[in-house]
Amino acid sequence: MSEDRTQNIASNALALMAERGVAPSPDNFRLFYNYCAGEAPAVTRIVGDMIVAKKDFTPKVLDDLRERLFTETRLERAVDRAGAELANTVKSVSEGLETAGREATAYGKTLTDAHGELGSNQSPEELRKLVGSLKAATQEMEARSKSLEADLQRSSQQVAELKTKLDDVRKESLTDPLTGIANRKAFDAEIERAIETAREKNEPLSLFMCDIDRFKIFNDTFGHQTGDHVLRLVSQCLSDNVKGRDTAARYGGEEFVVVLPQTALADSVVLANQIRKAVESRKLVKKNSGDVLGTITISIGAAQLNAKDDAAGIVQRADACLYAAKHAGRNRVVSETELSAEVDAA
Repeated sequence: MSEDRTQNIASNALALMAERGVAPSPDNFRLFYNYCAGEAPAVTRIVGDMIVAKKDFTPKVLDDLRERLFTETRLERAVDRAGAELANTVKSVSEGLETAGREATAYGKTLTDAHGELGSNQSPEELRKLVGSLKAATQEMEARSKSLEADLQRSSQQVAELKTKLDDVRKESLTDPLTGIANRKAFDAEIERAIETAREKNEPLSLFMCDIDRFKIFNDTFGHQTGDHVLRLVSQCLSDNVKGRDTAARYGGEEFVVVLPQTALADSVVLANQIRKAVESRKLVKKNSGDVLGTITISIGAAQLNAKDDAAGIVQRADACLYAAKHAGRNRVVSETELSAEVDAA
């Protein structure tokens, strides 16, 4: 994004915040900057609908919007809540153990005292009383032990539930909320891991980048809801065609990326064309009328990991191939081998 465009977006965001009476805090600015940039469909749609409806952006509404639209905000809050719950659980367990320790000490003293009394001359009645008190103390200790055991089981269950919640939040933080596939954060982690594995095992690794052709026209002509439908349709075609070890992710806007471990460039091109044809075969239909709005196509650029590559290098080459596919007429796959051949021929 150019510096001029960034400045224009920032100016528009601040102007809109002032117009809507929104405090110019960093968190609020981030929300309105994303809206004015128009690169996050969910933000564009939800905030845009509120503006059209002239709804108030109260602090609570803004807070809810950030939690709803920004995954990391949800993650931070979920972690904070889980941390507070865990702290309370640990405190409860600690207090229970301290109480159990005091009771065990008192029970031990009762046994010691009883042992001393048994060593002296006792009448049958005194012995019966002593045995009765020992029995009562033992029963009380057993009851407290069972209660502590139940408390520990509940605490263990609570910790397990917290772990499940955190696992769910972590999974959500790595998932694009609109399309349901991996997000950019997940891709960044996966490409690094895949490169490391490919180096260790001396295996091929390919990657291709996809871009929806003329996506802006769909948004401008039919609205953002239709644009969202297009994004979901393309992501579904990606998910349907990749294997378990492969990763399809939304890279940003209308761009997607697929990481292909144990896959050479030629095979990645075959898969890319398979996905391209799957997308092209789908018709965009208006739900309420059944009218066909058009055919969706994608352009794809493919690259393979080389000896000197890092994540940025392979992504940059795939992106260059994607640009070449767009420049050559769209709805096609261009690999770095083809791109190199064109450069050599020129």
